[in-house]
Amino acid sequence: MSKNISTNLVSLRELREQFPKYIDAVAKGRSFMVVKRSKPIFQITPIGEEEGWETVIDFTQIRKGGVNVQKVLSRIRAIKQK
Repeated sequence: MSKNISTNLVSLRELREQFPKYIDAVAKGRSFMVVKRSKPIFQITPIGEEEGWETVIDFTQIRKGGVNVQKVLSRIRAIKQK
């Protein structure tokens, strides 16, 4: 594959070797079809405005700066064990 990101096809090897460049391009709205041995294996596309993450719990509302993830996980484990 080409050593630049002007095409939307990228080899898996190129993606691994130039990962930061492709991440930046996706963040700017570009999409890429990743191929291995000339066969498409997956596509990388930016998350659309309406497809973003859904906020389930905003831990910053519980405590400024959020909460310690280890404490949250240990409490969840304790609940599951009951």
